[in-house]
Amino acid sequence: MKLNSWRRKAALAASVILPMGLVGAGQVTQASATPIQQPGTAGTAAEPRYDLILDNGHVIDPKNNIDGVRDIAVRDGRIAAVAKSLNPKDAEQVVNARGKYVTPGIIDMHAHMFVGPANDYAAGWNSVAPDGFTFRAGVTTAVDTGSAGWENFDEFKTNVIDRSKTRVLSFLNIVGKGMAGGEREQDLENMQAEPAAEVALQHPDLIVGIKTAHYNGPEWDPVRRSVQAGEIADVPVMVDFGSDSEQRTIDQLLTQELRPGDVYTHVYSGLRRELGDDGRLNPALQAGRDRGIVYDVGHGGGSFSWDVAVQGMKENLPPDTISTDLHITSMNSGMKDMANVMSKMLTLGMSLEDVVEASTWTPAQVIQHPELGNLSVGAPADVAVFSLDRGRFGFVDSFGFRLDGKEKLTAELTLREGDVVWDLNGIAATEWKPGRDRD
Repeated sequence: MKLNSWRRKAALAASVILPMGLVGAGQVTQASATPIQQPGTAGTAAEPRYDLILDNGHVIDPKNNIDGVRDIAVRDGRIAAVAKSLNPKDAEQVVNARGKYVTPGIIDMHAHMFVGPANDYAAGWNSVAPDGFTFRAGVTTAVDTGSAGWENFDEFKTNVIDRSKTRVLSFLNIVGKGMAGGEREQDLENMQAEPAAEVALQHPDLIVGIKTAHYNGPEWDPVRRSVQAGEIADVPVMVDFGSDSEQRTIDQLLTQELRPGDVYTHVYSGLRRELGDDGRLNPALQAGRDRGIVYDVGHGGGSFSWDVAVQGMKENLPPDTISTDLHITSMNSGMKDMANVMSKMLTLGMSLEDVVEASTWTPAQVIQHPELGNLSVGAPADVAVFSLDRGRFGFVDSFGFRLDGKEKLTAELTLREGDVVWDLNGIAATEWKPGRDRD
């Protein structure tokens, strides 16, 4: 999948301004770890050079153009080296990843995690606590998309973001009360650009965009106020376009209202005339892509149709970003989890490399966090290890229809800042033997 022009600019900027000594693809070698070493201690038994080496896995790192067998070393929660061969004696722990695929930690760019006692998504029971549902699918960064608004973001930060091992970011809802359901999400008076932008500017490390969702009226105010807030805060807008309307069309949204770099989620829903009566894609989708609109899967419980997705691939309109729209309904129906959605895109004909890119480096650029979604030396040691199983697997869309595929990704191991947070088959665990000292 080739980068759009806006993504090329982001990639160029990331390669020029790299945090903590990140290096380009041509410099990703064992020697890259030299600045991290302590003089006189490298390789000694008392203090190994690395905390952990992932050994012999097939690394796919689109940002650094790596697609082959590599060793990856971790030290102090960051990537310390990526090389064709590292000395296992230099690490305190070695994990054998032979026969598995090693990727940057997955970024789920559409989820709902503002869990609480209410009935909806804002401090509600429809959201999920992130750590229970992220790591087991290889996800290390999850973006809550609009569950919290500018009135209750501090509550979301205190109760969820600050308590989660998962890196939780936010598309802030233009509705002050967030996704509180019913008429509260239709209240134009509670959709305010300046207060939303002010809160976003107060938390630039956590709030990555503005979200508008679920609006059913004919007015353009929710989208236009979201764009206004996005312009003030210099962040993208994500749109869940609500109900289809003759007065408020997808054509106008994609060709006039949104800016390059803004995100249209639920792109394969089929609920908003993404598919015409002739069975072909709405021409507005290609027009939007030509303008630089970002297309996000946002599978969800009711927003992914094989009718649209299959036709989209036929007409060369793959998604820019792959995401779940994680909540209690979607995870227990067709969506399942991020690994399942990634597997669906493999079934639709995307290459594994493109699936990984749409789940790591591209979303990192969209949310303007180029330190994420890659395995550059110095980057956070957020890493996912997958097995790619082959056989016959059934994948279900949001409307209960199954499409069979021949490949399925399963998250075997997840590292978050170098710590093992998910280990399906114990590949990072010490083998038990009778009488073994637990210390």
